[in-house]
Amino acid sequence: METDEAALLLELLNSRPVSGGVERDRFADEGELRAWARAHDGSGTAREAERLRTVREGLAQVIRGERGARALAPALEGAARVPELGDTGVSWRLTAPPDAALAARIVLAWARIEEELPGRLRPCGNEECRLFLLDRSRAGRARWCSMAACGNRLKARRHYERARAPRGAVPRQAAPARGERDRRGPER
Repeated sequence: METDEAALLLELLNSRPVSGGVERDRFADEGELRAWARAHDGSGTAREAERLRTVREGLAQVIRGERGARALAPALEGAARVPELGDTGVSWRLTAPPDAALAARIVLAWARIEEELPGRLRPCGNEECRLFLLDRSRAGRARWCSMAACGNRLKARRHYERARAPRGAVPRQAAPARGERDRRGPER
């Protein structure tokens, strides 16, 4: 997986973090989104900005399993990959209308991740977090966008709940994090 394309995808997906219980949309400001698009070889037009917002929401819904991949089809309209033969071999060049090329690149990056690392692009396991992570670990069991931000916070909350339980009481089992199977086994 080309890390630049994966980073671009994550940067767009993670542009709506929650801080203190309030979502902060990095691209709520039209100018900021258009500047971001230009910095990533986009056209920076208002039309492209709207397409990027639509792709961001569509990808988030597809990754969370709320919609099927066909929801992303409009982002690929007019896009094609054209082979180019060079001295070192074949490379593929994306062709698309200027206002659609960046959104198409991002959707193709998602498709490539799904092909090469199926199930590894997922939402953070913290229900209060809106960020996504790309799990590159060998075991494929990463759950948090950041251990420092989300993992430790949830682990500390679970520890606090166990510590508050009266002595001799059976501690309440914490529900598995979003996307995690329940590994506790059957009730006894």
